[in-house]
Amino acid sequence: MPHCPESDMHEEQLHIRNLKKGDITAFEYLYNKWSGKLYNFVMKMTTGEDYLAEEIVQQVFISIWENKLSLDPEKTFSTFIFTIARNLLLNIYRKRSHELLYQKNLISYIPVPVENTTEKEVEFKMLDEYINTLIEQLPPARKEVFLLSRHHLYSNKEIAKKLNISENTVESQLRKAINFLREKIAQHYNYSISLLVLCLL
Repeated sequence: MPHCPESDMHEEQLHIRNLKKGDITAFEYLYNKWSGKLYNFVMKMTTGEDYLAEEIVQQVFISIWENKLSLDPEKTFSTFIFTIARNLLLNIYRKRSHELLYQKNLISYIPVPVENTTEKEVEFKMLDEYINTLIEQLPPARKEVFLLSRHHLYSNKEIAKKLNISENTVESQLRKAINFLREKIAQHYNYSISLLVLCLL
């Protein structure tokens, strides 16, 4: 009998429902199915930091177990875990940037102000706010597609069905939205910050 992707999806939804009830077997099924793919995803994002990839995979699935009651079987599980991994990676890179700034200050014998970390946090907050203002500048249809994809974690197929448009249209709108954001961010932020954000959009 030929393999059916749809049956796989239904099986995954069943395991997510069982996981919400605390079923460890369901958790093991999802871990075994997705941990390797998630590891490869993080390895690609970090250009080969295997220790970091292993750490993030562990953190993602710990978070899945701890927040199992909030899982939605109707949402695409892969999109959900990849988004968690991406956010964890962003937080780690933010911490690294703080540490690098601190080390550079020490090497240059420049006193490090106590509020240095707070200032950097404010900078990242301002960046987040700037990104939000850019999203508001998108055409309404493009903005809706982007928010459904990046904020609500809908797959392209789910967006197409929800908005009654083709998946090609969804992909086109997403690509145009991301290109617009990347161009604007690169114009206003230094190379290292821009590169980090652009990789994670």
